[in-house]
Amino acid sequence: MAPVAQRLFRIKPADMIVAEGGHGEGGELRRTMTLWQLTLFSVGATLGTGIFVILGQAVPKAGPAVVASFVLAAITALFSALSYAELAGTIPVSGSSYSYAYATLGELVAWVCGWCLMLEYAVSVAAVAVGWGEYLNRFFHDLLGWRLPASVTHSPGDQGGVFNLTAILIVLLATWLLMRGTSESATANVIFVMLKIAVLAFFCSVAFTAFNTGNLTPFAPLGVAGVTAAASQVFFSYIGFDAASTAGDEARNPKRDLPLAIVFSLVIVTVVYVAVALAAVGAMPWQQFNPGTTEAGLALIANQATGSTWAGVIISFGAVVAIASVVLTVMYGQTRILFAMSRDGLIPKIFQRVDPRRQVPVANTLIVALFISVLAGFIPLGQLAEATSIGTLFAFAIVNIGVLVLRRTRPDLPRSFRTPFFPVTPVLGVVLCVIVMLGLAGITWLAFTIWMLAGLLAYFLYGYRNSRLNRSVR
Repeated sequence: MAPVAQRLFRIKPADMIVAEGGHGEGGELRRTMTLWQLTLFSVGATLGTGIFVILGQAVPKAGPAVVASFVLAAITALFSALSYAELAGTIPVSGSSYSYAYATLGELVAWVCGWCLMLEYAVSVAAVAVGWGEYLNRFFHDLLGWRLPASVTHSPGDQGGVFNLTAILIVLLATWLLMRGTSESATANVIFVMLKIAVLAFFCSVAFTAFNTGNLTPFAPLGVAGVTAAASQVFFSYIGFDAASTAGDEARNPKRDLPLAIVFSLVIVTVVYVAVALAAVGAMPWQQFNPGTTEAGLALIANQATGSTWAGVIISFGAVVAIASVVLTVMYGQTRILFAMSRDGLIPKIFQRVDPRRQVPVANTLIVALFISVLAGFIPLGQLAEATSIGTLFAFAIVNIGVLVLRRTRPDLPRSFRTPFFPVTPVLGVVLCVIVMLGLAGITWLAFTIWMLAGLLAYFLYGYRNSRLNRSVR
């Protein structure tokens, strides 16, 4: 019997993780995703409500320098993105940071990382699905002048809600696409992403017709402190660039394409964010941005620039499409991480069963859809959704540490991408993640702590006993 501590922190060799990749009970996942589809998967998961909502909250903190805040946040995200790129090319499987932690820091840390990802993916997609109903209502109001009743667009106890039917509907739509197959889901996501990029390009073209250089002076009225405060806020608009790393078992050429997809997606999203931010603050004085009406921020600017409401209707449509894309890609990532955890024996086998005809984990997808539907349809999420940020940052920090560890313990592993300026880049990645985490609210830390305690209980009651890796050393 191996000592308990040794079993808790025993690593699963990277070679073994890669060899098992894609295999589940009943069949294998199918390698169909191209570099283009992988890149847009990450863009789809990242480019969502953030730019439609968070811009209006950040501008009052930084003024026109919010443009610099988006660049600063992108640089912060880049350190972790480069670490993700190295590990995705070295361990190209569906487990993302969970699998990377298993290969570098041991089973208990991998479990904690996977548990964090469950929080990040499930709660965030439920919160996004709830927001989808609100944007759908805004679109109907702007286009047709009517709204859906509150009873089916809000959860019980929230503004007269009975159950949030619209949130459940978007989850069911994403589930239907995921059940059809990975290739079909990827194709749908490409369409969604191209539509929302087109809508944001439309916004820029409209806003630049009303561009006034005088609105950019003074550029940083609230100083460096304002720029950094806004950067901390807009950093969360970049969460999702790692989505491609959850598709490692279904990429055609994962060792080459996963690192490129992660970096390319971050570049694409940054260019879009900076262009939209510049167009927005150039078209409307920064003092007029109202954090209380952020959902209509871009639509309001577009309407003012055109002198009519038709432009705002297009922007509202873009928000509806953007959220649909996020729900699809994040649900996909959730199912593939659970697939990897099940393959390792840490959660029940049902999550790794692959339908031999569709070559997707059908039962896994249905369970995830049911859980998210209950959350989105019946439970007011409130500040619990904010806890997804801390779970994401924890996973980012683990990936940066994993790069440092794997370079030292397995320098012989073939790496299709190497993090530049090693070890400075991953070290800075860890430091920046910790700094942003420390700036989160106390209630967020409380929710995170409760979730972690529940996770440790689940691990010792089930995962520890059923771990495939630890059963081999008993």
